[in-house]
Amino acid sequence: MENNKVKIGFAPTRRNVFSIKEAVKYKKIILNAIKKYGFDIIDIDDINEDGLLVTNDDVDSAVRKFKKYGVDCLFAPHCNFGTESAVAKVAKIVNKPFLLWGPRDDAPLSDGSRARDTQCGLFATSKILQRFGVPYTYIINSGVKDDVFERGFLNFLKAAYVVKKFRNLRIGQIGVRPGDFMTVICNEGELLEKFGIEIVPFNLEEIASRVKELVKNPSEEFKETINDIKKKVEVRINETAFKNLIAMKVIIKEISLEQKIPVFALQCWTSLQDMLQIMPCFAHGLLFDEKIPVACETDIHGAISSIITQAAAFDEKPVFFADLTIRHPEDENAELLLHCGPFPLS
Repeated sequence: MENNKVKIGFAPTRRNVFSIKEAVKYKKIILNAIKKYGFDIIDIDDINEDGLLVTNDDVDSAVRKFKKYGVDCLFAPHCNFGTESAVAKVAKIVNKPFLLWGPRDDAPLSDGSRARDTQCGLFATSKILQRFGVPYTYIINSGVKDDVFERGFLNFLKAAYVVKKFRNLRIGQIGVRPGDFMTVICNEGELLEKFGIEIVPFNLEEIASRVKELVKNPSEEFKETINDIKKKVEVRINETAFKNLIAMKVIIKEISLEQKIPVFALQCWTSLQDMLQIMPCFAHGLLFDEKIPVACETDIHGAISSIITQAAAFDEKPVFFADLTIRHPEDENAELLLHCGPFPLS
C-alpha cells in the first residue's frame, strides 16, 4: 500500500529505570511494522542518542521537528514504561490527532524484574493527556502484528486524514438554498470561527453564463466528456439539455481546480430548470466519480459530510449523497436511499 496523504510524527518513548536495550529494540520493531503501510514517517532519531522521548528536555526538539515537517498526526508508542510528561507536552503543543499504544509486555524475568512495564506506562500517559486536555485514540496493549493493532492503526490514520481535510476546508456554494428547505440552514460564521471552514459563494447566474459560453465555444475537455458519456450511457434528453448538463460538470471542475475548492453545494432546483433547462443531478454524479463531491439543495452540512466520508477512505473511493427516505416494509435492517440521481456511475 502506498499512501502519502498522512504524515506521521513518530515519537516513541522510554523511561530511564527500565531496559534501554529493550526500548531501542522495540522502537525499531514498531517502526519497521508501520513502514509497510507506505505513509511518510517523521522520526526523532536526531534529537538524542536513542531517538526516543526520555526527559522533558527532549520536548522542544521533538516539537520543532514535527512542526517543521508539518506532521498530520502523532504516534507515541511506549517502548517501555515511557515518560508521560514529555509525551503529553509534545501532544499538547503539536495539537494533532494523537495515538497512544504500546506493545504487549513479556513475562517478568527469572529474577522477578520487568524489562518494560509498558501497560502501566500507558495508563500513566493516558491520565496526563486527560489532565492536559488532549484528545487521543487508544489501541489496547497488544502485539504489533495483532489484528487489533493493524485495524486500530489504519482507522486512526483515516481519522487523522479526515481531520486534515476538515480543518480549513473551502466549500463552493453555488446559489442559495431552496426557500422551503429549512433543514439545510447552516451558520456560516460559526463554521469559520470554530473550524476554519470557509464558504465561497458563487452567483448561479454567472455559472449559467459560463455554461452557455462553453457550449458555444467547446473546450477539448468538454468534447471529450461528451463522447465518453455517450459511450457509457443511453442519453434520452434533448441534445441542448445534455450539452448544458455536461458543461455544468466541466465548469464546476474548472472552478475546483482554479480555486482549490474540493467540494460544492449547489442550488439544483428550481432556478437551473429555468436558466438551462436541466436537472443537474447527473453532473453531480460525474463529479463525485472524480472525487469532487457536490451536495444537492445547497446543503453545506451535506457537503461537509461528503468530504469527511470520502476522506475516511483516503479519497480512494467516490461517495454518494442520498436521503434516508423510507424503511423497508418488512426487512428491519433495510432502508431506501434515494435522491434525484446524483450518484457516481462507478
